[in-house]
Amino acid sequence: MVVRMESQAPPIKVQNWLRGQPVTIFQAGKVYIVEFWATWCGQCVASMPHLVQLQEKYKDRGLEIVGVAASEKASTADEARTKLDAWLTEKFSQLNYRVAFDYTGEMNKLWMDASLSVGIPTSFVVDRDGHIAFIGHPMLLDEVLPKVFNGIWRTSDEAKAADTKRIAEGQRRTRETRKRALTKTILAKLQPAMKAGDWARALSVVEEAVAVMPDDIKFRVLQVDLLLHKMHDMRTGLPVLRQLVRDAINQKSEVWMAGAMRELFDPAKDNSYFPSAERFAIGKELSEHILALNPPQRDDGPKFLSYAAVAHYYYESGNKDRAIELVELALKSLDSPEPIQDELKQHVLSPLLQALANYKGEKACYWGSCSVPQAKSAEVPKRRRRGKNERKG
Repeated sequence: MVVRMESQAPPIKVQNWLRGQPVTIFQAGKVYIVEFWATWCGQCVASMPHLVQLQEKYKDRGLEIVGVAASEKASTADEARTKLDAWLTEKFSQLNYRVAFDYTGEMNKLWMDASLSVGIPTSFVVDRDGHIAFIGHPMLLDEVLPKVFNGIWRTSDEAKAADTKRIAEGQRRTRETRKRALTKTILAKLQPAMKAGDWARALSVVEEAVAVMPDDIKFRVLQVDLLLHKMHDMRTGLPVLRQLVRDAINQKSEVWMAGAMRELFDPAKDNSYFPSAERFAIGKELSEHILALNPPQRDDGPKFLSYAAVAHYYYESGNKDRAIELVELALKSLDSPEPIQDELKQHVLSPLLQALANYKGEKACYWGSCSVPQAKSAEVPKRRRRGKNERKG
């Protein structure tokens, strides 16, 4: 159950009280701020003078502030506690509110994790009846506290909307945190297999990833790549590709569509064994959807993300002029008013220039970089017919 506004405040279970008297229960009639912080957290330290001011301002109205240091970094609890005590003495010798220390993780579990709070500083306001009234950044307390003391905050639409938004954001960030941890574990198994060229082992790891993270486009595309381009398993790979294409179109995701297109029309990949008719039929469908989502006549889309693959579809289909037009639009989109990281620009610039040179059959330059056509790509390729012995999907 998520700890949120109107929830009963969890208990305070800490190892030590470094400043002020221990808080064993939340006394009726008092308002408490329980703030999670750490000495290494810049925003936390910056908020401390503000908390000192709030404690002084509202002390006569029954405010009690409890700082909970539950994320100190040290090899042992004793070391963390000693460093924290010395830090408080040096930086805030006249602190006017309580400070508790916990190294066990219990307070984070009871409060931070249970409320889907990610990151510090995080302040919990406990109302006079022992229920949570607010969870958020301490710098928002100037606006919230007067309404809490006046008894109008928890019943307000503003408070309910803010808490609903906070929980949704917490759920999103929690999912991302779990996904990053899971991805790290999977990559630790995947990278050695890829490096060794053990495609069967790599595929097993990727399928494990897809099973638990079906919406991760990186693993979905890699699954297709392993089956089609590393193992040449058309019987298994084609259904996986078809599902990827269906999901990409259903989600109206340009990123997913571009990923599928690259598996079909990346010039660096050998598609000679692929059923030609289906390859071009899928390419046509995906290209139409991509260009509908990000039309050539519209200037606000980052066309370099998908247009290269679409251009190569047109080039292989025999429409060289259309291919050139799309690559030039992709290059132009690198100058978008929206900031694009230089590393990303350099990453996409080279293949775009190479494609443009190949399509034109002459040297192509942009941003001070140039490419010359590769001999094997100087002519528009003819669509290949499948041989009698080619394996069908």
